[in-house]
Amino acid sequence: MKGAVPRETPLDVPLAGAPRGTHRAGTLTDAKVAAFREVIYGYYARNRRSFPWRSTRNPYHILVSEVMLQQTQTERVLGRYEQFLAEFPDFTTLAAAPLRSVMAAWQGLGYNRRALSLKRAAEVVVEQYGGRLPSSWEALAELPGIGKATASAILAFAFNKPSVFIETNIRTVFVHFFFPGRDEVKDREIFHLVERTLDRARPRRWYSALMDYGVMLKRSHGNPSRRSGHHRRQSPFEGSNRQVRGKIIRALVSESGLSQGELVRITDAEPEAVRRNLDLLAKEGLIRRRGGRFWIP
Repeated sequence: MKGAVPRETPLDVPLAGAPRGTHRAGTLTDAKVAAFREVIYGYYARNRRSFPWRSTRNPYHILVSEVMLQQTQTERVLGRYEQFLAEFPDFTTLAAAPLRSVMAAWQGLGYNRRALSLKRAAEVVVEQYGGRLPSSWEALAELPGIGKATASAILAFAFNKPSVFIETNIRTVFVHFFFPGRDEVKDREIFHLVERTLDRARPRRWYSALMDYGVMLKRSHGNPSRRSGHHRRQSPFEGSNRQVRGKIIRALVSESGLSQGELVRITDAEPEAVRRNLDLLAKEGLIRRRGGRFWIP
């Protein structure tokens, strides 16, 4: 039945010689790896999710989706992804666009620094790679705002190259299957299991399947990733610096050349919070100031 929780293989039985609730990648037999893949792919065959970035092989489109999906729920990205690509269809267009236009298109996704990083990455791709996204991990990891894990994800999804990375849904799957009853599971323990079980012939499909299975587990098994040593509850948004920063950016997208006092009134935030965040935003390159006025370049 579509959406039903699948029966699982006994991968939570401790392996010979391993501490209870722990699996070493070197002790995973080929048969256990095959059984694990069968469960994940079986669920995926019946319940796969459909997203526009999964139906493309365009490296630019996939880069945009990966940056958008950092720390942001899929549903929010769906509302912005295709609109963003319509306005900035390739690296050249994005690189040449005013930052203010990019920030306007980004509104609703949060973590606005990612929009700046994405534009800067486009500038590097145009200047250094002729407008074509490089397909080496080293080059991808050096792009602004990308980093090691996102570079590995782009390798898998844009170029179908076997690479190893962990994100929240993948972490959920491995904690659930391989660390039953364990708390504070570290990513270094999971990483080698991800590497051992990777479908090297079809990494793009495999990671999509893992992510879909992880989403199901969070809904049906109380989010096993809470047992990860890297799980952190997000701080409240109301009254946070994130909220103040977002309000400042929205105000400056709508109108350039606002003063600190005007931004205090528009954002309805404490003057010190506005001042502090204006300093941070200017330092990061998201805004500029001149003569007591602020704007997005």
